[in-house]
Formats: sequence, C-alpha cells, structure tokens
Amino acid sequence: MEMMNDTIKTLVSRRSMRKFKKEQILETELEQILAAAVNAPSGRNTQPAKIVVIQDADTIERLKKLHQKVLGNDQIDALYGAPTVVVVLADPEVNATWHDDGVLVLGNMVNAAYSLGIGSCYIYRAEPIFDMPEGKALLAEWGIPERFRGIGHCILGYPDGEERVITHKKDYIVRV
Repeated sequence: MEMMNDTIKTLVSRRSMRKFKKEQILETELEQILAAAVNAPSGRNTQPAKIVVIQDADTIERLKKLHQKVLGNDQIDALYGAPTVVVVLADPEVNATWHDDGVLVLGNMVNAAYSLGIGSCYIYRAEPIFDMPEGKALLAEWGIPERFRGIGHCILGYPDGEERVITHKKDYIVRV
C-alpha cells in the first residue's frame, strides 16, 4: 500500500479498547472528540443526534446496570470501567436517516479518540436501554424529550493494555 496520510493511518489502525485506566481523560481531549462528533455528516445537514457526555461515576453505574438488565447478566460490565461514557441519541422526527446519522457521530468519535491516543469502543444496546422506563427516566432527568431514541455509547479512556490484532476476511471487498 502506498504512503498513507495521518487520517488514513488512523482509520486503518484504530481498534476497540475494552480496558481502561481509572484516570479521566483531559477536557481538551474530550472537546476535540466532541468537535469531531458534531461535525459528522447528517442527512440534509438536519443533525438529528444529541450527545450526552457522562463522567459522573453514579450515572455510569446506573447505565451499567441497565446494560446488565438488557443482557440478563448482572455480573458483566458492558462499559468496561471507562471513565467517560458518551451516549448518542437521535430524534426520529427530524429525518428518515436519523439512526444512520447517529452512527456516523459515533464513528467520528472513535476515530478522533484514537488519533489522540484515547481508547474507545462503540457499545450497542442504547436503543433497548432508552426504550425501557428506566432509560426514559434518564432522558427526563437530562431534559431530553422522550421521542429521542438510543443509538449507541462511545466509551472513552486511556488504554490499559494492548490492542487486539485484527485480520480481515478475504471476501470483504467485492469489485465489479
């Protein structure tokens, strides 16, 4: 492969991190990740996503318990002890691409995080969590209308360990 610029290197090197140091990420790093998030493309630039940044340990614990409830396993930490959890929600009344637009926000966050040396992982289950009464209660506490739907979580923190090596399936790309 020819020489890659820094953006392409980030995109092909990034891996999900599932083990984090307890230390909170710097506010300057978080602000850069959020800048990338809010600049993700959206259908007709309607920006249906809403981003909720959580660094409060009690709120993260509440989210962890909701993941456990969805998974049916009260022993798992589906947020992997990350000190920052960013929840991405989207308003389905804004446009037909609301869900995809929210996923693009998450994609921008994980790539921006990696470029800064911050570990991240896209965690699923936001949709069932924020469809539950307990999830709706969190939305109300945060002042977010109930019509918003969960897209995903982006967990962030300083990596504590090595990234996994990823191999790609041989038929990943089909050229016609």
